[in-house]
Amino acid sequence: MSRRTVSLLVLALMLALLILVAADVLLVIFAGILFGVFLSAGAGLVSSLTGLPRGPAIAVFILLGLVVLFGAFLAFAPAMLDQADALARQLPPALDSLRDRISGYSWGSTLLSRLTPSRLMSAEGGFASTAVSATFGALGNFVIILFIGLYAAIDPALYRRGMRALLAPELRPRGEEVLRTADRTLRGWLGGQIFSMSVVGVLTWLGLWLIGIPLAFILGLIAALLTFIPNIGPVISAVPALLLAMPDGWGQVGMVLAVFLTVQTLESYLITPLIQKEQVSLPPVLIISAQLLLGVLFGLMGLLLATPLAALSLAMVREVYVHDYLEGGDEQGPRPVRQP
Repeated sequence: MSRRTVSLLVLALMLALLILVAADVLLVIFAGILFGVFLSAGAGLVSSLTGLPRGPAIAVFILLGLVVLFGAFLAFAPAMLDQADALARQLPPALDSLRDRISGYSWGSTLLSRLTPSRLMSAEGGFASTAVSATFGALGNFVIILFIGLYAAIDPALYRRGMRALLAPELRPRGEEVLRTADRTLRGWLGGQIFSMSVVGVLTWLGLWLIGIPLAFILGLIAALLTFIPNIGPVISAVPALLLAMPDGWGQVGMVLAVFLTVQTLESYLITPLIQKEQVSLPPVLIISAQLLLGVLFGLMGLLLATPLAALSLAMVREVYVHDYLEGGDEQGPRPVRQP
């Protein structure tokens, strides 16, 4: 075998071994890389406006982000805390109302008996210990993601050089192009996702406010944050609003449902396609399949990262397998990189 083939086989075997032995660790590393891409994109914007080098530009971007978050907290925290407190007070009566309505059906009592708190809190360490361990695990992962993202953003060329060094010399220029394609793919996905989240949050807030649903601001914020998880997030974000509308009757529930369906229709068929035309286009079946697979295998972390992983995997298959192998062929050498 040629040196070129051996280097590719070694990389493939290393990746397969890591997936088999420590796939959850790879997910944390990928989350850190995604955060690093976000920092790097922000630093690039700051650098283009100010002329600062990468290191100071990252520091300025982080400082600006903290200032914006602190300013938003000062401006909206009172309303957010009041609404969150009201949401916490109003959800139990709403759940009681839902329980009463369900119990009126023949199948309702059986369903409710299977969802009692005693069953949820039961046994062998049960829910409480699982929640505590999951919380500390999530905090540890969060810190690791922050540091990986920071180091990756400060000197990305260092890690690209390390990746290139694993390739045969004749493959290194093409390897650099593929890495740049991966970077563009993740940047495009992040930019489109942030814009979609903002639009969904604002439209949901305005729609709920117009039909007189209390706590519209906090509900819009929840909808914006959960838009990070396509397909599944919007369904989850509608639940609190529907529960709050239930005491006012099925008419109000229908109006809330109409607001969420309208916003998600606009997001799915107008906003996202317009963004993806210039960014990253993913088939819906691929997104749902990736969410189901990674959600089952790795829980919440897999569900959160399923879409960017699908976008990156699709770009890599297109560039390395289709473009270089199927359309190129070893005898022709690496072909010029195409835009994702």
